Amino acid sequence: MKMPNLHTRLTIERLGQRGEGIARGPDGLLFVPYGVPGDEIAAEVDGERARLGEVLTPGRDRIPAFCPHFTICGGCAVQTLAAPAYADWKRGLVVAALDHARVKAEVGALIDAHGEGRRRATFHARFTRHGSGRMDAIVGFMQARQHTIIEIENCPILAPSMQGALAVARAVASELGEVGKPLDILVTATIEGLDVDFRGSGPLEPALRQRLVEAAARLDLSRLSNHGDVLVERRIPLLQMGAARVSPPAGAFLQATEAGEETLGRLVLEAVGSAKRVADLFAGVGTFTLRLASKAEVLALESDAACVQALARAAHMPGLRTVNAEARDLFRRPLAGAELEPFEAVVFDPPRAGAEAQAKALGESNVPNVVAVSCSAQSFARDAKILTDGGYSVERVTPVDQFRHSPHVEIVGVFRKAAPRGRKRGRLLG
Repeated sequence: MKMPNLHTRLTIERLGQRGEGIARGPDGLLFVPYGVPGDEIAAEVDGERARLGEVLTPGRDRIPAFCPHFTICGGCAVQTLAAPAYADWKRGLVVAALDHARVKAEVGALIDAHGEGRRRATFHARFTRHGSGRMDAIVGFMQARQHTIIEIENCPILAPSMQGALAVARAVASELGEVGKPLDILVTATIEGLDVDFRGSGPLEPALRQRLVEAAARLDLSRLSNHGDVLVERRIPLLQMGAARVSPPAGAFLQATEAGEETLGRLVLEAVGSAKRVADLFAGVGTFTLRLASKAEVLALESDAACVQALARAAHMPGLRTVNAEARDLFRRPLAGAELEPFEAVVFDPPRAGAEAQAKALGESNVPNVVAVSCSAQSFARDAKILTDGGYSVERVTPVDQFRHSPHVEIVGVFRKAAPRGRKRGRLLG
């Protein structure tokens, strides 16, 4: 077995897609987590990966990490890169993906949308058994590239509204100690307090359910649920989305920061412009629908029926225009053909895998204005290529950073196509 080389001197040339430093070794490229471009380092090399041992000469853009858990906790990949270089790297991820897909587009400057910080976090819990039979919970984040839990007292990238979230996660895990199974505990800050959904325990005995209900009261939670099964809702958890307030289903997808949601919503509204009939595809609980409805009729399609119900309830807010919300699997049955004819604009915000089938349907359509929102540079670039091959031109691409210190980047792309005269207006579905 080949042993790691413990004394290799390397120079970090750039950051990779995952935020790791990339250096040139004797046998090819090496990937060095937590390296910064320009760093001269001593490293332990093992295959194509290396472990940063010591920074011999720091790169000009290296700054101190602000969190004592950095390099141990796996939550952040990049904390020691100065802001201008960091913004260039994040924007560069989008530029590189589009170049690889052969899509010509001007990529704007990165917009910082971290705001006050993350309004939701998933904590992990594992249990150890003592000789007495007592189960102790270890609660925190996963160690970088490991399956070990790192216990932390606080996380500096969480919003003030998440104060107490770690203590809540520990208390919930403690109640579930008798189950002894690994848990994921999702905590979301809402207007009415913390909303907690845990997963991994399986079905609960009545006595344990009751103890958890009592714990929710002690912890003053708005809601507590087990993999979407609501154990108790003491106050309806609400989120502001435009002029409306939404009560999302337990564990539903939400944008990570309030500032991120506001920024994406603003960019989408600007891109849609004066359109009066809009389709919002992969609509979730209404992040864009409820903002668009302030000035347009909206068809909202989403595969999760519970999200559709939450969106439909919120859409009855006075002052909003007609919203038709329907459950539909757009991967299996994309909105296509004559169904697209009534719309002056279409917005789509799919999961990380993108929306290949829906992009193909749009490429074949005459919709004059398409706004693509994505959390993956690679799938965004693929879908953008499909749209441009279908006759769309790229008006602008804007990267948005709501996942600060991570390699994730949100993207809003605006695509235009000259529509033929005499487009049919038709009837919106619903």
